Amino acid sequence: MNETNARHIENGVRMVDPAATYIDETVEIAKGVTIYPNAVLEGACVIEAGAYIGPGAHLKDVHVGPNAKIHSYSVLTDAEVGADTNVGPFAYLRGNAVIGKRCRIGSFVEIKKSRVGDDTNAAHLAYIGDATVGCNVNIGCGVITANYDGKTKSRTIINDNAFIGSNVNLIAPVEVGEWGYIAAGSTIYESIPDDSFAIARGKQYTKSDWGKDPRRNAKD
Repeated sequence: MNETNARHIENGVRMVDPAATYIDETVEIAKGVTIYPNAVLEGACVIEAGAYIGPGAHLKDVHVGPNAKIHSYSVLTDAEVGADTNVGPFAYLRGNAVIGKRCRIGSFVEIKKSRVGDDTNAAHLAYIGDATVGCNVNIGCGVITANYDGKTKSRTIINDNAFIGSNVNLIAPVEVGEWGYIAAGSTIYESIPDDSFAIARGKQYTKSDWGKDPRRNAKD
């Protein structure tokens, strides 16, 4: 066990396997933090009391708030995670991503250059880039902020208490008002006022007995 890890353990940090935990001398870790094997902490990291760093997590220049949990194999660079927030597993936060308190940033969620308010959930499979997201917002599975048009990057604003359904595309620049609701599968390119509902889908067509047509399954 190296001197850096030994010093942190003496100060009350719990390392499940110190020999498989990699911590820079520049990292600050409070008493009561738990770190699992193969975690890597680099640069100007600050880990506050009661936090949990899961196996394989990689943090560089990250501030982790009290009792926050960074789950398995999440990668965080230049980010801030608020108290009692859960990140991961397999989440990716980068480029000045600031996450509030009591949030859930779940598996395969990427957040870049964005600020997310308290009590907001993005449970899985979402991309939030160049965005400002308010408090108590629901980000459904498959939501993306389409922030790049090939030349410039534009911002998306999602205000407090909004509900973004699954597989929604938000074409920036665009704003979702407070208590705004977007139906699943919508592509949104016009801003939505407060207390409004938006749905933008193509019409569905269903052809009966199409699967029974022998021509459909014909082989050369």
